[in-house]
Amino acid sequence: MMANQSPVSHQLHAGMLPVMEAFYTIQGEGFYTGHAAYFVRLAGCDVGCVWCDVKESWDVSAEQWLPIGRIVDEALQFPSRVVVITGGEPCMYDLTELISLFHKAGFRVHIETSGAYQLKGNADWVCVSPKKFKFPLDEMLKRADELKVVVFNESDLDWAVSHAVKTSSGCKHYLQPEFGKSNKMLPVIVDFVRNHPSWQISLQTHKFLGIP
Repeated sequence: MMANQSPVSHQLHAGMLPVMEAFYTIQGEGFYTGHAAYFVRLAGCDVGCVWCDVKESWDVSAEQWLPIGRIVDEALQFPSRVVVITGGEPCMYDLTELISLFHKAGFRVHIETSGAYQLKGNADWVCVSPKKFKFPLDEMLKRADELKVVVFNESDLDWAVSHAVKTSSGCKHYLQPEFGKSNKMLPVIVDFVRNHPSWQISLQTHKFLGIP
């Protein structure tokens, strides 16, 4: 599969990236659940998940573009040195310079991506959460430290397995119920993990805690 190409409009702001929001919180999902982290949510996404809970991140406005140095400086106001770059779809952008600046400032950099775009930049941890609306690149599945599949229907379990076989041997595999379907899908996921113990369950614990 050929790598997707970022829209030209995303390349017009040298040294800047569009930030929808940034906040200090506790990581609520996946391998680093419970860790304090600074989140940078970039604006812009063309994956189009119908159940996305941050649809306001899909569009990009002129005032959202910020110098990357300012993004890092604002993160330095908080004690954790873990930053999570998410979206939207952060890999629509070249993240090389931002990740480099975060590293120079002493941060560990985590990326949350659908895998639909090639990651540019040397991140410390890559979480790929593939979506059916725009399939992930095989190279991104291979690069993933963590595969986190959101389960909306029972058929998503087979779909998850089909992507897990493309990951590296050290990749962690998580199944996470779509929050609105938790009551229905969580028992299905529990049964699946009992029978497939290489998988683990991820919950959106930040929503239970009432934090961002």
